[in-house]
Amino acid sequence: MSRFLIKSENVICHIRQANVGGVSLANTHPFTRELWGQYWAFAHNGQLTDFTPSTGPYTAVGDTDSERLFCHLLNTLASRHTAPPALEDLTHTLSDCCAPLLKLGVCNLMLSNGDWLFTLCTSKLHWITRRAPFGPAQLSDLELEVDFKQHTTANDVVTVIATEPLTSNEHWQAYEPGEWMLWRNGEIVHKGMLPTGQ
Repeated sequence: MSRFLIKSENVICHIRQANVGGVSLANTHPFTRELWGQYWAFAHNGQLTDFTPSTGPYTAVGDTDSERLFCHLLNTLASRHTAPPALEDLTHTLSDCCAPLLKLGVCNLMLSNGDWLFTLCTSKLHWITRRAPFGPAQLSDLELEVDFKQHTTANDVVTVIATEPLTSNEHWQAYEPGEWMLWRNGEIVHKGMLPTGQ
């Protein structure tokens, strides 16, 4: 069996319970699209009730509310910016676009263009940042320990964001409901809270 080592600045994975939409490749996270010459990836945990996405060039291939939400975000970005905006303007547009979603249900999401990662929590997300000196981490649901020294360098900053803490011997931090963060190179670049009452 061959083993391929894949390295990336941002990795998004998703275990789908298939609450909305059938089990098919078209409904599989992460969803990807091209915007401004960049490939964007998106994953969403939750269900949105009575969600009506904006119209535009991006449309869903499958039948999930998650993919419709992804297209909604891209249509909004494309309509407000003709080129990649400054990160502060980007987060302003994304948080403004996401604020009305708070009243529609659970909407935990991750959106990345490969350079940065935007995350939003409306119910439950946790994060941990690891730096040198790296040590072992005990997985919560398996009798398995991962020694990060074998997979990192002294210059690496590794942040993991998940619905629930994945390890039992480390301190994970919880997002506040309505909190968003923009990550780059494993560090928080911008963060804020969605305005309520919309």
